[in-house]
Amino acid sequence: MAKSKNRNVPNFERVRKALLLQGEPDRVPLLELKIDRGVKDAFMGRPVDDLKTDVQFWQEAGYDFIRFRPEYDFQYAGSILHKAEYSLYGNGTEERKWAEEGKGVITNMEEFEKFPWPKSRDINYSKLEEVSKYLPDGMKLITSSTGIWESVWMLMGLEGFSYALIENPPLVENMFTKLGEIHLDIFKNAITFPSVGAMWYTDDIAYTEGFMVSPDILRKYVFPWMKKMGELCKEYDMPFLYHSDGDIREVLPDLIDCGVNAIHPIEPKGMDIRELKKKYGKKLALIGNVDLSYTLTRGTPDEVREEVKNLIRDVAPGGGYCVGSSNSIPNYVPLENYKAMLEATKMYGEYPIRDLDRRSRINYVTT
Repeated sequence: MAKSKNRNVPNFERVRKALLLQGEPDRVPLLELKIDRGVKDAFMGRPVDDLKTDVQFWQEAGYDFIRFRPEYDFQYAGSILHKAEYSLYGNGTEERKWAEEGKGVITNMEEFEKFPWPKSRDINYSKLEEVSKYLPDGMKLITSSTGIWESVWMLMGLEGFSYALIENPPLVENMFTKLGEIHLDIFKNAITFPSVGAMWYTDDIAYTEGFMVSPDILRKYVFPWMKKMGELCKEYDMPFLYHSDGDIREVLPDLIDCGVNAIHPIEPKGMDIRELKKKYGKKLALIGNVDLSYTLTRGTPDEVREEVKNLIRDVAPGGGYCVGSSNSIPNYVPLENYKAMLEATKMYGEYPIRDLDRRSRINYVTT
């Protein structure tokens, strides 16, 4: 395994201990789902344009893992490509695409049957194997799949899906069955790679104001597949992480029943992380919550450090917490604010969690 001269020595066991609620690790881990390429380039001062340099970025930033998923594409129809998205990096714009909410590519059983569904051999796992050449000792890969619910509505269109619930229930059931089988197959294959240390299922089911679809639909069509994923993770003794934006409090007991060990990203507008800690702190690890609506994007580095300090003080004691953003690190997060989050986690995150104001004073004196 590759050796590293990097001063940040990774130790995935601290992440594992936090995610599995096995008490307090040596320090609070950093954990992020996605980090924009422009942020990575700026942080490193050079292009992060291959797997080797990507591993170097995650280690240099202080993470104990690298995260990416196998490569595949469901060929969503009606995607719009925009070039006006603002970015603090590069030329100031980037291309964005997303699925149409109206009519999708699959509206009936004939289109379902003709659709070029990816087969197991079409999924590219090569990076999961290649990454082992670059991982330093103590570092692992967290891999994932896209979401079953997201894939269904993007292929059908959110409007089309909603009509089909009433007008064509067999099509809806076939969609969830097909996509559930594909995603479970990805989990079954990805989890076998030696570099993998945890599995992450990402499926946005909610807005901050409520669910995109009735929780009963999720319980009928999505959670049974997630339970199979959770059983697989338990068989391989790996943490099972779940990502959804928004307010998902109503289904947290369902997620626990599916075997989910940790939830991400806990948007401040959607859920109160301190309340979740009190109610679910012995059943679910909590990831994220550093505010993207203001602090990370429009606040100052000092405000970022203060928010991280408060989160560590209130949520980290006893373990079961990882610092991260309330979604991801997009291209409109200033580099100095991103660095402030990393620095504050190192400054305040050493266990036991106490005397954080004193730690701050000592740090400023010594640096």
